[in-house]
Amino acid sequence: MSDPGAPLVTRLLPDAVHQGVPRPGSAVVRLGTTHHREGALDGAWWPRSRDITGELPSLVSALSEHLGPITRVGLDGDAWDELPTRMTIDGRVVHIDSFPVGDDTALITRGGNDLFSLLVVPPHTPPDAARAAMAAAVRAGSQTPAEQILIDTGAERAEPGHDSA
Repeated sequence: MSDPGAPLVTRLLPDAVHQGVPRPGSAVVRLGTTHHREGALDGAWWPRSRDITGELPSLVSALSEHLGPITRVGLDGDAWDELPTRMTIDGRVVHIDSFPVGDDTALITRGGNDLFSLLVVPPHTPPDAARAAMAAAVRAGSQTPAEQILIDTGAERAEPGHDSA
């Protein structure tokens, strides 16, 4: 029999993940601090470069800490330097799906089919614009698409080969 006074244990992220992010490469994620995921995005990620083999391990490790094993990541193939089809991260194989969609998001799969959508802030983005974009992405209930968030905050994606990072 469970103790009615005991806190409810869930796989939700702690509120601390909403704190400001001072540098690229960190993930700010709103992956279920409420029981209802009503926004268009579940969080945001600001990688340091377009080198996915250097960037993805830290994101997957951070998300796995709170969510459990990440099995798949879907990325816009045009936004990254060479994309492998899979990587081994923290001893687990993570499959990487590449689509030429230009939608400024990363789709993260936990387990078999639990999907989370993250805004990807371009690496060259100035810190103030990146923080504004990340804050907009985690605003509860927001239906603003990733591309519009980047436009509204001045964090638009540069054409391939024009990043300053």
